[in-house]
Amino acid sequence: MSSLVVRARRVVLPDGERAAAVHTADGVVTAVTGYDDVPPGAVTLADDEVLIPGLVDSHVHVNEPGRTEWEGFATATRAAAAGGVTTIVDMPLNSLPPTTTLEALHVKREVAQGQVAVDVAFWGGAVPGNVDQLRPLHEAGVVGFKCFLLDSGVPEFPPLDDAGLRAALTELAALDALLIAHAEDPDVIAAAPDPAGTSYAAFLASRPPAAEETAIGRLVAATRDTGARTHVVHLADADALPLLRAARAEGLRISVETCPHYLTFAAEDVPDGDTAYKCCPPIREVAHREALWSALAAGDVDLVVSDHSPCTPELKRLDVGDFGLAWGGIASLQVALPAVWSGARARGVPLTDVVRWMSAAPARQADLATKGAIAVGRDADLVAFAPDERWTVDRLLHRNPVTPYAGRELTGVVRRTWLRGEETHGSPRGRLLRRGGVAS
Repeated sequence: MSSLVVRARRVVLPDGERAAAVHTADGVVTAVTGYDDVPPGAVTLADDEVLIPGLVDSHVHVNEPGRTEWEGFATATRAAAAGGVTTIVDMPLNSLPPTTTLEALHVKREVAQGQVAVDVAFWGGAVPGNVDQLRPLHEAGVVGFKCFLLDSGVPEFPPLDDAGLRAALTELAALDALLIAHAEDPDVIAAAPDPAGTSYAAFLASRPPAAEETAIGRLVAATRDTGARTHVVHLADADALPLLRAARAEGLRISVETCPHYLTFAAEDVPDGDTAYKCCPPIREVAHREALWSALAAGDVDLVVSDHSPCTPELKRLDVGDFGLAWGGIASLQVALPAVWSGARARGVPLTDVVRWMSAAPARQADLATKGAIAVGRDADLVAFAPDERWTVDRLLHRNPVTPYAGRELTGVVRRTWLRGEETHGSPRGRLLRRGGVAS
């Protein structure tokens, strides 16, 4: 029986941080004991290292098959492991075929098998005309369903109108399955100025905060009418928080995430023509960033995930710097933890909070019961993290290392990552997971 014991003066556990030894066998945590209660051969972390649970990133666009030149399972999961992320959940779009049918899920699993360096679960997609596929996909183990409320940017993943949204939610409510939504309103955006050109201010004006608020209002109403469970992905507009707070006070089952780029950057600092910063919804002004940090502290935002959405350098149109032409998406899977920790540390937010937002909360949201904590019975997914070490972002492992983090100094270095009790070095030993956290 394979076993590993790791001890550290600082271990982030579900009930707080303390010195401890974590005992594992066959990839599962079997005991958490005092620091000195270890057998010979135990791994002892350095004094400047903290042992944390492997992160769970429930918002990753792997893009394989079909757009593997953008990203792929091998490259994405190697980057994840290097960043202390031991489980990712793959988004259903940007791959060809998209994960909107049971057959497409089988295709994606077949392609991923044998390639992944960390554990991988899958979202299904909710698009017009596939209500009959939602139950089969749910029964096959997807963790929930992603939809867009406006054009997704790829024609094979069209958006749901209000009737389609309610039809999907009615079916998902019967399954108690989760719908996650890209919430921007197409009519608000259609009435906004054209984003063409190198001006970041013009791009920001083309996707105003009202687009998020209107779409979230539509989602709240549909959640109320159907009794379903819903979730808002990548919130950038802090002015939408009162809507969500009121919906939850009403008893609606609606949750919300934000992303490292909304917590790190601010519109005032984005250089004109630097399309590496383009994402949708856009990085907003510093007031939104600070309000999102406050909302996390207050529990009004539930989790932080990367929304890793890379593409080829050509699609980013760095050659012309045109925000209207460039693909929208930020690549950040490998740097999500140090990016968020750098911001948290500067604001006096403890590492225990960051771990909750980036490990426990996304594991719970995606119903991955074996992930998200250093606790008996959970997978022995562990990370040695040096929270005080400073470094400059380079040597990125995802396929196309175009990112606004390049060259940025961050604090916090992932030194070692263990997946189910074995140290990872980017080798393909991850598993494909079904909802619940069991291997598929």
